[in-house]
Amino acid sequence: MPPLRSQIQPGLTVDIVQKQDQPTGRLTRGVVAQLLTRSASHPHGIKVRLTTGEVGRVQAVASPE
Repeated sequence: MPPLRSQIQPGLTVDIVQKQDQPTGRLTRGVVAQLLTRSASHPHGIKVRLTTGEVGRVQAVASPE
C-alpha cells in the first residue's frame, strides 16, 4: 500500500510512478517539491511534484542511504 499523505513532506526522497509509466510500473526517484493530492490517502498513491518538475504518485519513501 502506498504511503499516506502524513508520511510525505517536501524535501523527502521518494519513488514515484509517472502517468506514462503506469502500465510498466517503472519508478522514478526524486525529492518532493510539492504535494498535489489534498486527501489523506489515495489508492494509487499521493500525487507529488518533484524538484525536477516531474509529477507522479508516490509508491514508496526511499530509505536513507
